[in-house]
Amino acid sequence: MTSARKAVALISGGLDSMLAAKVMLEQGIHVEGINFFTGFCVEGHTHAIRRQDRAKPKRNNALWVAEQLGIRLHIVDVIEPYKEVVINPKHGYGQNLNPCLDCKGFMVGQARTWMEENGFDFIITGEVIGQRPMSQRKQTMPIVARESGAFDRLLRPLCAKLLPETLPEREGWVDRERLYDFNGRSRKPQQALAAQFGFSDWAQPAGGCCFLTDPNYSHKLADLWQSRGSKQYELDDIMLLKVGRHLRPRPHFKLIVAREDGENNFLTGYRREFAHLEPVSHGGPLVLVDGTLGDDDVELAARILARYSQGREAPAVTVRFTPLGGEARELTVPPLPVEQLPADWHL
Repeated sequence: MTSARKAVALISGGLDSMLAAKVMLEQGIHVEGINFFTGFCVEGHTHAIRRQDRAKPKRNNALWVAEQLGIRLHIVDVIEPYKEVVINPKHGYGQNLNPCLDCKGFMVGQARTWMEENGFDFIITGEVIGQRPMSQRKQTMPIVARESGAFDRLLRPLCAKLLPETLPEREGWVDRERLYDFNGRSRKPQQALAAQFGFSDWAQPAGGCCFLTDPNYSHKLADLWQSRGSKQYELDDIMLLKVGRHLRPRPHFKLIVAREDGENNFLTGYRREFAHLEPVSHGGPLVLVDGTLGDDDVELAARILARYSQGREAPAVTVRFTPLGGEARELTVPPLPVEQLPADWHL
């Protein structure tokens, strides 16, 4: 053999995908990483905005992993094709609105297309049998391989010894004896292997790196779909679900209330796309309005804003309301008493 076989590795930024790629590098395989941007990724969307998150690393973990491994990383925008996975998952949702099995098949399928277009030989992932309750079970492994079209060109180095031989193993491109049989949710085998390779830092798993595994985010997304009567969404829709306090006082409108200066600055970028309210007489948050307000609704929204402003204890707060495409007007209202803010308004 005059040149190394080439594998494309799905790099999420977590420990498992880093180890899987490293195992292949140790066997002389040429590895390049691929990372898919769906719009639902956790990393980098809120850590730079909220004060409470400022101590957290601002790195993109997939890029960081590629740097640690010394490999090239290809970041691919799949926002549009991924919508079908979120809206109509063949295998359904997990505990929240996470279509994990369909998602894994989609990602591997995208990697297969990339592999074929770029002259690579096989695909590797960091999957471990039993690690995820929906997508990483022994009975679902063949589903992902089949529905992605990867078939036996999909190799899972961390649990390969528990699965049938793949093409790279049969052809001798990789040594099966130097692969692993990790199983279950314990992270100790991965941590031990990381220490063996000299890795001392990695991203911690927390439902993967996807907001769709988060119950609060999923609730807000379900509310968005219900209010619009459709599961369609745009990138701005799902980005805004990650920021601010979301309240639905009436079925026909929702308020997005900034919680601090960073969120205020972020939401300011959407002022021309939404009706909005802001305090005039006191400091306080910008509030975006998703929906249409009648006169009574405007007063209610203004009183809610007043409740979250620095004038919450004042007898009245002056608020400026700017309808979408209309002229701004000011109104002075008493802050809404906290007991009149029912819990079911909060999404």
